[in-house]
Amino acid sequence: MKNTMLIFCLCTCLFACQKNTKQNKIAIVEELLEEPTNPAATEIWEPKPPIVSVDGANKIPSDAIVLFDGTNFNEWTSSIDSTVVNWILNSDKSMTVKNKTGDIQTKKNFGSVQLHIEWRSSKEIRANGQNRSNSGVFLQNRYEVQILDNNNNDTYVNGQVGSIYKQAIPLAKASSKTGNWNSYDIIYHTPNFDMKGNVSKQATITLLHNGVLIQDHVTIKGTTEYIGWPKNNTHGKAPIKLQDHGDNSGVSYRNIWVREL
Repeated sequence: MKNTMLIFCLCTCLFACQKNTKQNKIAIVEELLEEPTNPAATEIWEPKPPIVSVDGANKIPSDAIVLFDGTNFNEWTSSIDSTVVNWILNSDKSMTVKNKTGDIQTKKNFGSVQLHIEWRSSKEIRANGQNRSNSGVFLQNRYEVQILDNNNNDTYVNGQVGSIYKQAIPLAKASSKTGNWNSYDIIYHTPNFDMKGNVSKQATITLLHNGVLIQDHVTIKGTTEYIGWPKNNTHGKAPIKLQDHGDNSGVSYRNIWVREL
């Protein structure tokens, strides 16, 4: 009789919560069942997570795709006409934006990713405001993480270094000194679209700047727009793009790798 009552209560609870998520239903079941008395009852053995090692020298995970190691532009193409990259390849294994030659983007398309990228502003102060070492990392060719030299150079905070441009203000400013290297570690999850092309789940982004959390699982409202509101047009995987702001930015990049999620 006791077992019958337990089953009845369990079924009633599940029926009443039919609109809840699967995880909520599992939680209800676990709560109603008797407490396990054997450790093995709560142990899960399969499937085993894949093994990923990290290179001791360059800190690159074994399952990462290296997009730039300083030797060539093989993974990149011009965003203007899909021709060869005209940016500057430096002897220190970095690349520098060549002014007014256009953005560059990966040849491969990506969706949700873990992206590591290092960047450096120009050592020479060439401008102020939004024109001082301005560049950007565009995820899926649409959503920009701002790069800017903000040291003693204020601008609107939703356009400062580390912002999701015109959308999300960073939690902190963690920039290196002007002319020194910075790192961005980005966790990005793509938006989902329904059969009618409407957004069913917004994109999200987490960003660490020089190891400091400055964007904490932020919802991306839509495309990066200089003027106007973000747009949400249906799309699939797309390139990662680096910006030539067209104002002699002098921004350099190195050590770029990505893990597909």
